[in-house]
Amino acid sequence: MSDHSERDLQSEVTDLEKKSATAARLFDIRRIIGGLFVVYGVIVTIAGITASDAEIDKAVGVNINLWTGLGMLALGLFFLGWLWLRPLPPTVPDTPAEEQPPPTAE
Repeated sequence: MSDHSERDLQSEVTDLEKKSATAARLFDIRRIIGGLFVVYGVIVTIAGITASDAEIDKAVGVNINLWTGLGMLALGLFFLGWLWLRPLPPTVPDTPAEEQPPPTAE
């Protein structure tokens, strides 16, 4: 009976490790920062495209919303590209001592 419960426990631990790895990839800080910068960058860029001449004159002739929005878009895309090029490595579960192969004599 204890052998059955040991297998159940090992199965639950394996399932939790898989869920933990999935959550780590889902909530990677690069994804959150990149996504927020892209969303806000789109909003600020649209505000810059639709800016009136009076708003541009307030900023001494510079369309600050347009340039800031484009910068935010670039930074957000950088973070998302970094995430895509270098994803988190999959976690390797530790094998219990009883499942490890015996050392070989050399």
